[in-house]
Amino acid sequence: MSSANLRKNILIGSRVKVIKKQHQKTGELTEGIVRKVLTNSAEHPHGIKVMLENGVVGRVKVIMGPNPEDKNQK
Repeated sequence: MSSANLRKNILIGSRVKVIKKQHQKTGELTEGIVRKVLTNSAEHPHGIKVMLENGVVGRVKVIMGPNPEDKNQK
């Protein structure tokens, strides 16, 4: 199972790439910062659903790491 399929790996403020529902057929990814984790279960086979800071909702496909603009994260 991919790390993007486990809720514990998705942190608020992390930089991720998500796939929006309307882009599932094309596979187009959208990059952003996690504002809110929407999936309640510990894991999901298609990726954890999140809302990004810009309001986009999608399932995480790639975890890129912490937000480089957040100086408090180490």
